[in-house]
Amino acid sequence: MSKANFRDHIPAPGESPISGRDARSHADGLINGRADVKDLFDHWQALRAEPFRGITADGGIIPGLFALRPEKAPARTMAEAARGLMETLTPEQRASSCFPMTSDQWRNWQNTELYVEHHGLRLDEVPETVRGACLDVMRASLSDAGYERTRKAMKLNGFLGELVDAPLVMGEFSYTFCLFGTPSRDEPWGWQLFGHHLTLNCVIVGDQMTITPTFMGAEPSYADAGQFAGISLFEDEERLGLALRRSLDERQAGQAQLHQNMMGGDMPPERRQFADQLHYGGAYQDNRIIPYEGIKGSELEAGQQQALLDLTAAYVGTLPDGPFGARMEEVERHLAETRFCWIGAADEDHPFYYRIQSPVIMIEFDHHAGVYLTNTEPANFHVHTLVRTPNGNDYGLDLLRLHYENAPHHRHRHDEA
Repeated sequence: MSKANFRDHIPAPGESPISGRDARSHADGLINGRADVKDLFDHWQALRAEPFRGITADGGIIPGLFALRPEKAPARTMAEAARGLMETLTPEQRASSCFPMTSDQWRNWQNTELYVEHHGLRLDEVPETVRGACLDVMRASLSDAGYERTRKAMKLNGFLGELVDAPLVMGEFSYTFCLFGTPSRDEPWGWQLFGHHLTLNCVIVGDQMTITPTFMGAEPSYADAGQFAGISLFEDEERLGLALRRSLDERQAGQAQLHQNMMGGDMPPERRQFADQLHYGGAYQDNRIIPYEGIKGSELEAGQQQALLDLTAAYVGTLPDGPFGARMEEVERHLAETRFCWIGAADEDHPFYYRIQSPVIMIEFDHHAGVYLTNTEPANFHVHTLVRTPNGNDYGLDLLRLHYENAPHHRHRHDEA
């Protein structure tokens, strides 16, 4: 894929939007100094206060999409790693980072660099033993490729911090880690990691697991110098997305293409949003209604349907083998009704957006305008991606509902109530 030159867009000394020496002072400076930033965070908290329903296409939840079943998740290894982490924590750290499985802290994540939270384990503030134990939980939970992608996102955040001379604001470990529930083979539990350009929400129920919402991004999407030189992300997501879009004939492209322009032109001004730009499923958008757009899977040829599955697998591959196979079975079962839509050019030298959406998965890819680099229009070197599970199973909440309804000890308690 083309590597657009981000170095033409590095802010000159004194022109960076960084507003403080460290993460806390930077966050305070922006929230107190910019009304649009304060309004955004106030709006997010209002969204968080709404009862969870889940992302839908029309406001109605489709029932019966998810079921309890064996998936061969690495439950034992995950629980052992999480118990190892808990052994490293002080009572104060446990109190700030360990929550009940039903806590609404699950929904209290965001992908900016603004460090406003006062809960969780901040990886650049805890001892190395604690940070290493958090990474061990992540490594035990994710596929090898998923863990590598996660660490690359973290390192590219550190690279951005170096580019704009703000290593204490955006660093390799500028992330918050939380545990939910009690790590166990028998009871649901999970973990969450969030910070700039990276969010993972991992839930384990028996030997099933989910890991949405997932957010991964980078500005820039590759490092060309320093300690992180050679690291890059999103080549497969770009290449496979473009290959599918280019495979469409004129009739199919007419159904898939929503707008030719990423900004201006035929792009309605209200479509582009502050912070999320073209994304619909970002932080705190847990209940958003996102109508289906684009071409249906049933309108694709067999080879194109396989290309759509291959593109989806590039995102689902964060999961280990068993859950990965289970998720892809779900995706394939709904392939005919899956939608694929596109905004922007269909070549590697220009920015674009695409979305894959079905009853069981929603994926977004967006080339963004600069936030800390100075490009005022979307560019290929700034990428945001999102994966959601619509119809109530983000954070594994539909699986949790089924577990609590069907596990004998929980059912007994319910019957007594």
